[in-house]
Amino acid sequence: MKKTFNIAAALILAAATSACTTETTSRATPFNLPLGGQSAEVVRIAPNFRVTKVNVTVPETLTVSEDNGIKPRADIVWREDPFGNRREQVKSVMEAGFNAGAKALDGARAVVLDVQLVRFHAQTQRVRYSSLPSKHEIEFLLTVRDANTGAVIVPSHMVNATFDALGGNAAVAADRAGITQRMRIGEHLAGVIYGELSKPITL
Repeated sequence: MKKTFNIAAALILAAATSACTTETTSRATPFNLPLGGQSAEVVRIAPNFRVTKVNVTVPETLTVSEDNGIKPRADIVWREDPFGNRREQVKSVMEAGFNAGAKALDGARAVVLDVQLVRFHAQTQRVRYSSLPSKHEIEFLLTVRDANTGAVIVPSHMVNATFDALGGNAAVAADRAGITQRMRIGEHLAGVIYGELSKPITL
């Protein structure tokens, strides 16, 4: 069965919704006017990034749940891998997705991505094979730094990468086709990071 989700489609969608343009806007409020009476200007330019490294951290303070309920109260819920270190498992999922998305960028400025996980809430077994609607709730802090100087280019900010999960018959069909949660989440994160790194930045 042909995959219904793929990295190329995610990147095309991200590029379409994150147009890289250069624009200048004037602030009209008198509080922003400099002494010369000229309006202050904010210049937004299209970034020109090339990712050399992705640092993903999963803080030990994040809580983990193995409860098979509808929505366990925890920061990390992940069941597709065998029981083990869930923090390391979700870290590998995120690294794969971010690295895949970053490879599509071939700009001149080398940058490093610092990613700190805030929430990774995938499906429990109970929800995945039921008719209950569910989402993959993924949130993280993203900082972009110059790879040579370490200077912050894009300050740390929250990114919400939550998207709809498959459930019930759709989940069963995906399993039979070899489309795993890991694959879908990885492809989604690839599109998200591509979109984030393609957004105009303010000078």
